[in-house]
Amino acid sequence: MSYVQNTDRDRKMMLDSIGVSSLDDLLEPVPEQFRVRGDLELPGGISESEVVDRFDQIASANRPASSMASFLGGGIYDRIIPAAVRFILSRNEFYTSYTPYQAEVSQGTLQAIYEYQSMICGLTGMEVANASLYDGATALAESILMACSVKRKNRVLLPSSLPGRIKSVLKSYSAGRGIELEYLPFTEEGTIDTGVLKKSLGPEVAGVVMAQPNYFGVVEDAEEISSLVGGSKSLLIAYVEPVSLALLTPPGEYGADIAVGEGQSLGLPQNFGGPLIGFIAAKEKYVRKCPGRLISSTVDVDGRRGYVMTLQTREQHIRREKATSNICTNEGLCALAAAVYLSTLGEEGFREVALQSASKCRTLFDMLTEIPGFKPVFSGDFFQEFVLDLPVKVSDFMEGCRRRGLLPGIPLGNDFPGLGDSALLVSVTERRKREELELYRELAEELGGGR
Repeated sequence: MSYVQNTDRDRKMMLDSIGVSSLDDLLEPVPEQFRVRGDLELPGGISESEVVDRFDQIASANRPASSMASFLGGGIYDRIIPAAVRFILSRNEFYTSYTPYQAEVSQGTLQAIYEYQSMICGLTGMEVANASLYDGATALAESILMACSVKRKNRVLLPSSLPGRIKSVLKSYSAGRGIELEYLPFTEEGTIDTGVLKKSLGPEVAGVVMAQPNYFGVVEDAEEISSLVGGSKSLLIAYVEPVSLALLTPPGEYGADIAVGEGQSLGLPQNFGGPLIGFIAAKEKYVRKCPGRLISSTVDVDGRRGYVMTLQTREQHIRREKATSNICTNEGLCALAAAVYLSTLGEEGFREVALQSASKCRTLFDMLTEIPGFKPVFSGDFFQEFVLDLPVKVSDFMEGCRRRGLLPGIPLGNDFPGLGDSALLVSVTERRKREELELYRELAEELGGGR
């Protein structure tokens, strides 16, 4: 923290500028009984180094997730981030730059965004991608507005397995636009009830949201859902986890019209939940309905390659009634992190991240479900997360695990009361070690096994 002193002369100038002669005059409106007279009962002063030591001592009481074996997930994941990501992001030309208002003079920034967009298109199998959004929740909300604008309808079908925090964002976005959000139930497998979906589809439905994998970690039958939605002439919005796309069919291959998601897994630390990055990609024919910015590559009059800001659909740049969004930034530094992360890993490395996540998740699932009382809630296939029904209260189990340096997962009782107070969402990424999986099994046996 910087130290900025005020001299007696500084204080006099400030008091003169507001028309009072002393600090007491400034405090005149404060009733006498609320003023402190005399010295405060404070301990004596200490040196700077002693202050630092004291605050270090206080801070040491914290136990950050980075110091524990974290099995938290639900959209924010503890992953291995190559050192190159932080190094490149910390370079002054990137770290201190801002979204260019005279875009073409900032060729480096535009190229970085263009590379990011290209990678998102490659990842999702879609034709165009924008320069990124705030986070996955706002990207999903923007995609719903986009679908309603394209179809000129105001009804959208969504999976009820979305978490409460995302539902609240969607509710905020849709309220002012008169958009009707209808949530579809999930089956015993943990997937969308396609029977209900089929009955709910109709000419008044603008779009259908499918999470892949969904919040419970379960993999949906994308081909079946795409077939049902396509037959109804509604738009299919795929809300995808990016790392899963190294193993699962990308949205573009099963006919999704719009693909969105949370890109935190692509090189961003957990950071207590932010900053994040939302990505959105779509079929090219919908590009003018896409929110935010889009960067393209071209050549100048001399044939040299250059980058240009092709679309800006926010209300600051075009007539308000023609704007698709009021989002004012594209999270440029976070988008750069994603581009550097994907470039550093390459296709093989990225696939290895997905394979290790899936393999370790299956290993832990088998370990835990062998313990009496620990039961899977859903029977569907999963990628890197699964839901367990515990033989004890989730709160008691979590507290016992935390004391031993392990964060066991996310309790689901608040968002999904129907699952009860013993449902726990467990996530496993490539970062988790074999000994951490074994510690989880040991704690499960100790805290709840066989009861």
